[in-house]
Amino acid sequence: MAKWQDPKWQAAMAVGLDYANMMSERLGTKQGLSTVQLKGLRAPLGAAHKALNLARTTGKLPFYELPYEKKRVGEVKAIAAAAKGKFENFIGLGIGGSALGNLCLHSALNHFHHNELSAKQRKGLPRVYVPDNVDPDRMNALFDIVNLKKTCVNVVTKSGNTAETMSQFMVIVDKLSKAVGRKNLPKHLIVTTDREKGNLKDIARELGLMTLEVPDGVGGRFSVLTPVGLLSAAFSGIDIDELLAGAAAMDKRCLSPDPAKNPAMLFAGLTYLATEEQGKNIHVMMPYSNRLYLLADWFRQLWAESLGKRVNRKGKVVNCGPTPVKALGATDQHSQVQLYVEGPYDKLTCFLRVENFERDLAIPRLFKDKDGIAYLGGQSFGALLNAEQAATEVALTQNQRSNMCLKVPAVNAFTMGQLIYLLEAATAYAGELYNIDAFDQPGVEAGKNATYALMGKKGFEAKRREIEQSFGKSRYRA
Repeated sequence: MAKWQDPKWQAAMAVGLDYANMMSERLGTKQGLSTVQLKGLRAPLGAAHKALNLARTTGKLPFYELPYEKKRVGEVKAIAAAAKGKFENFIGLGIGGSALGNLCLHSALNHFHHNELSAKQRKGLPRVYVPDNVDPDRMNALFDIVNLKKTCVNVVTKSGNTAETMSQFMVIVDKLSKAVGRKNLPKHLIVTTDREKGNLKDIARELGLMTLEVPDGVGGRFSVLTPVGLLSAAFSGIDIDELLAGAAAMDKRCLSPDPAKNPAMLFAGLTYLATEEQGKNIHVMMPYSNRLYLLADWFRQLWAESLGKRVNRKGKVVNCGPTPVKALGATDQHSQVQLYVEGPYDKLTCFLRVENFERDLAIPRLFKDKDGIAYLGGQSFGALLNAEQAATEVALTQNQRSNMCLKVPAVNAFTMGQLIYLLEAATAYAGELYNIDAFDQPGVEAGKNATYALMGKKGFEAKRREIEQSFGKSRYRA
């Protein structure tokens, strides 16, 4: 039995949420939340819980069921197992939700310098690259260092029409065809897209490429626990069974209708109150762990794209949505915390604190005659980093600045599964509280349509004329 299957180990690895520094007992009545406010939120949260459960049981929110997927997970594991030892490189082509989750998992769960390790040190696992953009300098630099003959490429786009991803795909098909021959493309290309439709699906059929499905009804920002995120994880040696077990463990906690026992409900309720009743419209996620920094990056998209909406479900213009910001402790104590401590009272900070680091680093007992630094000797980097987190917490609280903390016993696949599921479920709850659709993205679609027009896509001629008339000539240029 793997250790993550042990109930005692799972209990020891449970992620916790401490929100004492959001309450009036510590912040005062002006900046802190009262128990009366929390009690007042019980009814709206109860309604949200019922609505989400109904949507789940009727199949309208399939992201809830991802921890229990068997078929797709089995396909991913089989592909990764069959490819082991065959490739030096794995390139993931995607953008936004088709890339951020992959980067988040890779950064959190693999060696910090995975790609720089020797093949022996990587145990035959490939280097992993996820460009996540169409910056020509970056893409050309990637082609400078990878041997495409020894590279597996996974192209990910649900629609099969995403301009950035499909442009990358077209370049890769051209370069791979020249490197290995067009008939050998199926040995090097894996497609993750819609089950039935889209240009990418059609091309995959034509070229005979292996395909994995993005489940129906799961948007990009909720897709990290689908083949979108699981394939690159499995290729790089991450235990995806443990990852999904962590998500399932958090799901069980989130089934409770009691906010005190449901971390996702509590996270959503606290952030909603801080935003709507206290004007704290900027939500800072600040991990004190480099492994979790890209989790904050992934959360930015999840929170911003889900909650930033012009209208509510009744069609009323509300222009709602908090602005997510990422920071890194202790680095950003030296760049952002001055603003958070003494600037406007418009921020809520959520710390991520790791209690036990995988490999701590002892500080030698040197320079004992230098009082300014001698106290550091005999301590460790982990102790220093967590002291820095506690100190920032104290500084914010003493200055009446709202903050809470997600406490992570250790960074592993099980706790990452918990964090991902918690934040996704919290987003769903928050959408109910704001009475908006947390699962659409009309603002993003507007930008996509403008891109199609500017790049000359057929059918968007009128849109291009509209853009040229409105923005083609401007008096406001230097």
